[in-house]
Amino acid sequence: MRLDKYLKVSRIIKRRTIAKEASENGRVSINGKVAKPGTDVAVGDIIEIRFGDKLFKAEITYVAEHMSKDGAKEMYRMIEE
Repeated sequence: MRLDKYLKVSRIIKRRTIAKEASENGRVSINGKVAKPGTDVAVGDIIEIRFGDKLFKAEITYVAEHMSKDGAKEMYRMIEE
């Protein structure tokens, strides 16, 4: 699954356009490497997102095309926030 879509479906970022902008501007990395919006994500990958001075870090635990609002938090495990 594309990174920008994963961020939206998992509700880490609410809108896909914002997820795309964040990754285009170099604020998102996967496994320590800066990622583009079309980068594929897989279970076990570590995502880091910089929101200003905050760092969001999580491990991908599940990948799905569609997810309910309640199930979205099961798609990742927080490492740091």
